[in-house]
Amino acid sequence: MRRVGFTIIVVFAAGWLQLAAQTPQPFPGRPAPPRPSPAPPKTATPPPTTTPAAPEPPAVPKPAPPTEAVLGFPIYPNAQFIATYDAGRGQQYHLFGSEMPFAALVKYYQSALKTKGTLVFDAPAVHLFEVGRYREETMAYPPGVTIKDYTWNGSAGYMNPEKNGKPARFPSIIQIVPVVPGAR
Repeated sequence: MRRVGFTIIVVFAAGWLQLAAQTPQPFPGRPAPPRPSPAPPKTATPPPTTTPAAPEPPAVPKPAPPTEAVLGFPIYPNAQFIATYDAGRGQQYHLFGSEMPFAALVKYYQSALKTKGTLVFDAPAVHLFEVGRYREETMAYPPGVTIKDYTWNGSAGYMNPEKNGKPARFPSIIQIVPVVPGAR
């Protein structure tokens, strides 16, 4: 009998401790009271170090702009070379920015290439001058000159990738895809 009474007391005490450890829940429909958040542990702050700032990495030199002789196409006077990209299949395309409006560039290339070209899109305006034969099995892009208006729909223009470059934005971009050697 003594043993049974002791067991009942131990079970009752264990249940009471378990109930005391639980957080009371509010009645349905009432918000729970806010719980106090524990204070973050205090850590010793390390003394400030006086290490010199890391020097900026050297700027990657911009490749030299391609010449008209290399491209096989005229480059609009005062057009700024932006970059050369690999188009695949042994081709590259070269981007130039111009402060001239789209229509003036189209007129220049119509005169220089002695072809009317094709207005590919009205909005944004894109004009294409294909020069040379396009061979799908050996080329990624048709050789020629593409002009795109970057002021369409109120845009300020194509952002100059040069840090603090002048102008800050180009109204028009000229893309030149040279003829692949041996494809003429």
